[in-house]
Amino acid sequence: MAPPAPRWLRREVFVGLALGQFVSLLITSTGFSSSELARRGVNAPTSQSLLNYILLALVYGGMLIYRRQRLTIKWYYFLILGIVDVEANYIVVKAYQYTSLTSVMLIDCWAIPCVILLTWIFLKTKYGLRKFIGVVVCVAGIILVVFSDVHASDRAKGPNPLKGDLFVIAGSMLYAVSNVTEEYFVKKSSRIEVMAMLGAFGAVISGIQISILERQELRSTQWNAGAILPFIGFALAMFLFYSTVPIILKICGATMLNLSLLTSDMWAVLIRIFAYHEKVDWMYFVAFAGTAAGLVIYSYKGSKEAAEETAQVAGAMDEEAATRVAGAGDDEPASNKVSSLAATATTSRQ
Repeated sequence: MAPPAPRWLRREVFVGLALGQFVSLLITSTGFSSSELARRGVNAPTSQSLLNYILLALVYGGMLIYRRQRLTIKWYYFLILGIVDVEANYIVVKAYQYTSLTSVMLIDCWAIPCVILLTWIFLKTKYGLRKFIGVVVCVAGIILVVFSDVHASDRAKGPNPLKGDLFVIAGSMLYAVSNVTEEYFVKKSSRIEVMAMLGAFGAVISGIQISILERQELRSTQWNAGAILPFIGFALAMFLFYSTVPIILKICGATMLNLSLLTSDMWAVLIRIFAYHEKVDWMYFVAFAGTAAGLVIYSYKGSKEAAEETAQVAGAMDEEAATRVAGAGDDEPASNKVSSLAATATTSRQ
């Protein structure tokens, strides 16, 4: 067995961190699109997500049909995932109408302990002390952002803070359920199947919800370029986000995804600085550095952890190869089966 790569040079660490920041930037862009729509008086959170689900269904559904790939997971599980995902998006966006941005930023961190608990119970994920330290450092970085907002006296409370805060808590828990369920599906099935079915059911559920809750809002909206372009920008960013998330879930897991999304607020600050030439508090930069350090600590793997992972993968491949060879047929000579198994086991360790 080849020795594991040096602990700081493992490729999945850098890939996970890079993809995490990519989706964080995408979330930042969706936030700016939503802000522009809200500034123009368009408050239709479900309608914003509809085009994203349609794109997912068309692109990945087309790939699924082209490959003639049968579903490996029952359709009604995807229906449940679609409901949870649509309502999580709706509830969190709705919360901004009742409470402040500062409160949403702080309470949204509730998704992280929810994800850790769910993955520990249902996915049997093991968390060492180093990973918990990484989580604490990341959350501390976000708390610094909140203190920065307080320091800058940017605290618009909103018309009903308690209702908004409860919305954020509920939305965060739904996000956690959605992320963990998607992680399980991706590891059990394929990314194409998960995205195709999530897009199809998400589009249907969003369409039904729009016809009930947002029909009047869409009728009263003036559909000019200023309203259409943010809708399209939001949909494209969400499509890229949903397309990248399964890769992160498969490489790093749901906890790493949620930790990476914590930096979206800091990216928004950088955009405000360079694009709008706004001044921000120095705590933002300290918070960004702290959150980045927390991500590195969480994703860091020692040589012992890497060796254990490699052994687990090799063992799983050996077991799969043994099962495949055993079912090859009774008329095959035993010596050929043994040779095939040995060759497969050797290949799995290279």
